[in-house]
Amino acid sequence: MSRNGHGGPLALVGTFPMRAGTRFGRHTHGVHQLAWASSGTLTVGADARTWVLPTTRALWIPSGVAHEVVSASHSTMTSLYLSATPVGDPGPWTRPQPVEVPGLLAELIRHLDDAELDERRRALAEALLLDLLEPVAVTTLGTPMPADPRAREVAQALLDDPACALSVEAWGRRVGASGRTLARLFLTGAGMPFGRWRTLVRLNAALPALAAGEPLNRVSRDVGYETVSAFVAAFRRETGVTPGAYFRARRDAP
Repeated sequence: MSRNGHGGPLALVGTFPMRAGTRFGRHTHGVHQLAWASSGTLTVGADARTWVLPTTRALWIPSGVAHEVVSASHSTMTSLYLSATPVGDPGPWTRPQPVEVPGLLAELIRHLDDAELDERRRALAEALLLDLLEPVAVTTLGTPMPADPRAREVAQALLDDPACALSVEAWGRRVGASGRTLARLFLTGAGMPFGRWRTLVRLNAALPALAAGEPLNRVSRDVGYETVSAFVAAFRRETGVTPGAYFRARRDAP
């Protein structure tokens, strides 16, 4: 990528404070976007996948890719918009790609937001920015809603109260289905077993509190785990890392 054909900046920065539950509905941009939660946690849906992004991660969204952004808590989305030039340039990746946001990259984004930055310094910062974009494996924690009305009723109830510990059999009795039928409806309609679906709901619910630095024992209890160790084991199983490792990069940055 290079500076645009009009000699203007490659990267423009937009900052968007978002209250809990704010949604930027599905849309596209004619430029590449790097969506980053500079505070709080963002959920970004694109390319039939969903990413939950703490302050340690950002998502590269190529130009023309439809996406939506939701804030699970009071958050700030700081987005870089990068000119897609020459025409058709896909940038580093042709599909959405999570990237690491270490302290240096975070400060560089803030540096580029300085309207008084002269052209030479901006060009140097833009070149360094692109060099710092490192892909990182982030397991998506999306929870697709099942299609059947009975399963959707259960799914919505769990989204409203992730800590609810009712078994699939008990939920089945509530919605007029056997436990086996309800389990099948989740497997075929949401693409995963009921137990894993509930685990992902709980982890998604925990991320904003973890991002805010709340104690692990309180967070795990609030989302339905009797012990911290059970919560950490579930978190590691789904993301590949512990909760501390998931957020450590930004907190340890100078």
